[in-house]
Amino acid sequence: MSVKRIYVEKKTDFAVKAHELKEEIDSYLGIKTVGGVRVLIRYDIENISEETYQTALGTIFSEPPVDTLYEESFPKQEGDLVFSVEYLPGQFDQRADSAEQCVKLLKEDEEPVIRSATTYVISGTLTEDEAKAIKSFCINPVDSREASAQKPETLVTVFETPADVKIFDGFCQSPEAELKTLYDSLNLAMTFKDFQFIQNYFATEEKRDPSMTEIRVLDTYWSDHCRHTTFQTELKDVSFTEGAYKEPIRASYEQYLADREVLYKGRDDKFVCLMDLALLAMKKLRKEGKLEDLEESEEINACSIVVPVEIDGVKEEWLVNFKNETHNHPTEIEPFGGAATCLGGAIRDPLSGRTYVYQAMRVTGAADPTKPLNETLHGKLPQRKIVTGAASGYSSYGNQIGLATGYVKEIYHPNYAAKRMEIGAVMAAAPRKNVIRETSDPGDLIILLGGRTGRDGCGGATGSSKVHTEASIETCGAEVQKGNAPTERKLQRLFRRPEVSKLIRKCNDFGAGGVSVAIGELAAGLEIDLDKVPKKYAGLDGTEIAISESQERMAVVVDPKDAEAFLGYAAEENLEAVTVAVVTENPRLKMSWRGKTIVDISRAFLDTNGAHQEASVVLHTPEKDGNPFVKNEDVANVKKKWLNLLSGLNVCSQKGLVEMFDGSIGAGSVYMPYGGKYQLTETQSMVAKLPVLKGRTDTVTMMSYGFDPYLSSWSPYHGSVYAVVSSVAKIVAAGGDFKKIRFTFQEYFQRMTDDPSRWGQPFAALLGAYNAQLGFGLPSIGGKDSMSGTFNDEHHGEINVPPTLVSFAVDVASEKDIITPELKKAGNKLVVFHIEKDSYDLPVYAQIMDGYEKLRQDIQAGRVVSAYAVEGHGMAEAVSKMAFGNHLGVKIEHDVDPRDFFAPAWGNIVCEVPADKVGELQMSYRVIGEVTDKADFEYGNVSITLDEALKTWDAALEDVFPTESDVRKEEVKNEVFKAENVVICNHKIGAPTVFIPVFPGTNCEYDSTKAFERAGAKVITKVFKNMSAEDIRDSVEVYRKSIEESQIVMFPGGFSAGDEPEGSAKFFATAFRNEVLKDEIMKLLNERDGLMLGICNGFQALIKLGLVPEGKIAEQKPDSPTLTYNTIGRHVSKMVNLKVVSNKSPWLAGAELGGIYTNPVSHGEGRFVAPKEWIDKLFANGQVATQYVDLNGVPTMDEYWNPNGSFMAIEGITSPDGRVYGKMGHAERRGDYVAKNITGEQDLKLFESGVKYFK
Repeated sequence: MSVKRIYVEKKTDFAVKAHELKEEIDSYLGIKTVGGVRVLIRYDIENISEETYQTALGTIFSEPPVDTLYEESFPKQEGDLVFSVEYLPGQFDQRADSAEQCVKLLKEDEEPVIRSATTYVISGTLTEDEAKAIKSFCINPVDSREASAQKPETLVTVFETPADVKIFDGFCQSPEAELKTLYDSLNLAMTFKDFQFIQNYFATEEKRDPSMTEIRVLDTYWSDHCRHTTFQTELKDVSFTEGAYKEPIRASYEQYLADREVLYKGRDDKFVCLMDLALLAMKKLRKEGKLEDLEESEEINACSIVVPVEIDGVKEEWLVNFKNETHNHPTEIEPFGGAATCLGGAIRDPLSGRTYVYQAMRVTGAADPTKPLNETLHGKLPQRKIVTGAASGYSSYGNQIGLATGYVKEIYHPNYAAKRMEIGAVMAAAPRKNVIRETSDPGDLIILLGGRTGRDGCGGATGSSKVHTEASIETCGAEVQKGNAPTERKLQRLFRRPEVSKLIRKCNDFGAGGVSVAIGELAAGLEIDLDKVPKKYAGLDGTEIAISESQERMAVVVDPKDAEAFLGYAAEENLEAVTVAVVTENPRLKMSWRGKTIVDISRAFLDTNGAHQEASVVLHTPEKDGNPFVKNEDVANVKKKWLNLLSGLNVCSQKGLVEMFDGSIGAGSVYMPYGGKYQLTETQSMVAKLPVLKGRTDTVTMMSYGFDPYLSSWSPYHGSVYAVVSSVAKIVAAGGDFKKIRFTFQEYFQRMTDDPSRWGQPFAALLGAYNAQLGFGLPSIGGKDSMSGTFNDEHHGEINVPPTLVSFAVDVASEKDIITPELKKAGNKLVVFHIEKDSYDLPVYAQIMDGYEKLRQDIQAGRVVSAYAVEGHGMAEAVSKMAFGNHLGVKIEHDVDPRDFFAPAWGNIVCEVPADKVGELQMSYRVIGEVTDKADFEYGNVSITLDEALKTWDAALEDVFPTESDVRKEEVKNEVFKAENVVICNHKIGAPTVFIPVFPGTNCEYDSTKAFERAGAKVITKVFKNMSAEDIRDSVEVYRKSIEESQIVMFPGGFSAGDEPEGSAKFFATAFRNEVLKDEIMKLLNERDGLMLGICNGFQALIKLGLVPEGKIAEQKPDSPTLTYNTIGRHVSKMVNLKVVSNKSPWLAGAELGGIYTNPVSHGEGRFVAPKEWIDKLFANGQVATQYVDLNGVPTMDEYWNPNGSFMAIEGITSPDGRVYGKMGHAERRGDYVAKNITGEQDLKLFESGVKYFK
């Protein structure tokens, strides 16, 4: 069969990506001669019948209302620069993969092969250099390349059969010089000392030469990334330079040594190292009985605490897990994939502990992304490209798998140009009774489930542990994995099932090191059959299969009697699973490939973690110079200082960044990231309800972070102390109980060499953290170290990241205790709680703890109604951000010294107190001002209007992370439709049954199920399986029966097949075009008076099927209404105000006509578009159900209130009779205390109305 080629291009009005690229070329690349930019998606298609091909053209590959499709070639002008970009072989292409899956739904026994590329057409006069600059802007050579314009003869790749794994003949006898030559040629992460250690082992114990696989497996196993070798290096002598702050730092070191003596009495196996220093405070506090809630087990998946929880009045124990993970190196070189798999890696740690991940925090470090392109370091991607690509990657992954990102912050410091910081921190939980912790016994089986193995990620662990220079960037492409979010979602669903969780004796995720580590660490003795590992494509050799870090894979240990049941459950969730290994009595790691043993190493040798490494430490004591605590000269111009502060990169609005991340999925987010009626007060922590599937609980978890790179650069010791203090202060300001906090730390430092002064930085930072943990009596029970923050070496202009220790604080509280940070009411007083510091600028912990405890009592008694922890930019930042959310003013007292007002003050907390309660406060405080209803910041004779402050605060990052595009601000219809009569049901049956289909990429089924069950309905959810033709046929029949048994069909939200190929809900809609399902849906609507509801992705499916607005399944025509990309060109997550403008639909029977409701939205393609004729008809017929409105209830085209630029501000429409309703806003994401910092009624009574219709 010959290859067919098609090009798909967005029509001009909808060509958001092309418009964006033209902007970038003009403003960022500075090329002003480009007249036009076009972006087309190119598909090459093979192995497809003509009939299937013709059907797919207008349903899968393109959407007639918004796309133009060209077969084989497309019209262009002479002189245009035309080039296409494709993924490198071996990189995961979600677009092509989803296209293949969709086409198979049309004819399940066909096996299409599809490749995709993006074609760019640039019109205008360009020099050769400009053309080159545009190409290099569009192609990241780490994962992509320019594609040939020639159409290939075939897409079927013929892979060469790989050669046998190489044996290093003569290795054991090699003299040192020869061994060194071999070592240099292999580009290993281990040291030469490790390599010699391996030679000695094979010569003396194995008495044979090693295979290439054995060397690569050891390199991976012992890499800094997997085994923390830098943190485990013995530190022999520690010395301190003279300086003003030597005393307290030295005292912390002496305390650490004294505590070691007590804790390790009688042991000689413990030496001083960074890891020991990181863990000792926890060991000491545990010995003192201050760590009763720690879950102790052999498995180390994530930090785990045991929490008593009350659900519907019944007490039970839950495990709460938390984990932080970095992906600095991969994100630096391939921002999208690196950041996506940063989150993936963080998630799969608690997931391997069998807990369900429900909230994430993202803290990142970058250099200034507003700098022009020509300031980019040679051999690096531009900062702007890194920050935007990484934000897209992380948000795309989290949004698709249905994980609420509760808090997002990017920290800017020039030294993160050395290497980006990308941290993901996650919260997870599960009932303790569902988690079984057992040993791996001989005979137990190991099942690999999830994604397949490819070359992506070969050497990721070693790659991030190597020296990075301009030259190394060329060779590390394979080290970046691509995330496959729909597969991750399936793993989440499987592990959340108690019957599955209880079969797992032990589990590991495929993070760093692939099979060799993920399976290799599950038992002392193992035989792994690499031939059984599922592969993405042929041609991989044994070494690649052993170390590939392809993502979305888990390894579980099960009893042989449970293996069949486990494999059956995996199949129910549409997941591939296969038994690949067996646990053996003999403690050796053995791997075979093509029938030959290619790895056979003793466990004892693997566990040495390589040769013992030693280093010395010289700790450079900080000087008074540059001390941020010293009050500087008088503030000459308060207004200028205040506005400069608001426009600084570390204070300014990051709303355009934060809104890319879904903050509301799971219906458990107590905070939205920005609060107040204008959604402008930035929160400082994330708070979420425990993810209980049935019943209700008032337990919430809280997480915050603390860190300032400028403070740490002056003194890593003080930096860590105040990172801890700051993370605690933010929990206290939100209403948490500091006494229950547990920490996890993220360390990120320059690469260590044999220079003792380099070791002084992490040593000082960990001593600071040690001091703070003992000061508060609160332990860090986990963490992650990344010791690769260096670019180039000392001879080639080395740069290093700022010394980084980020403290994450986690607390468990009751939802009733939580307060929100936006100012509440004019007339209230502003007071500040000051922490005391000693003569070395260190906190006096007893005074802080006393104050924080009293502040908690004040919050619980209602004496403090909002609070904000002060950081490096003083009270000025705190009061400004508190005021923004509700557009209130502040008046600062005359006697507040401007030097204090703007001074860094980590640990201080600004509080809003009703005027009549000030005298009742328990904590020590100072009144600094009051809240006013005048939208001004007043201070002495200075007045700044709120408008001016907001404009300044909004502007700094607007170019990088925009919050508005150039939507035409036209007049919008503002009227309501009152129907004479609303359709009634002739088939009354009491409680209806609701069918909710679950497709690859669906992620709102839990929230939707809960909403319907709460309303009194019975719910059926079924996963659509499509791993084989048989699966597809079975699924169609299961779906047919489920629809037949139901009165309501709900299409839930999500990203059907990753919203690919290029367009939302195509997989979803294609499945329901199947004749069998189409007939069953029409019977439901036409013969049984049934209802249908589609929210977000479900609305996209309804509109693409024609069920709204036509009430029947029909082909989309060029003039059909549809949903397309938001005008802003990115995902939008926020709360919106909606007005009910028609009472025609039974779904809205419980809502007030003309009433305003607040719903979260979270989508990238929510813009309703239709020709004028259709829009007029929909309004006239009462089919426009809900519109986006401003605070006054007026429908608007302003993106602040209508975030996707929908025509006529249309948020939801119905079928002609109102029984099918599609809307973008997530009405199911609500609950007590959900989105507590947002005003407005959240309950449309949608689900109750749907159920009531049948009663």
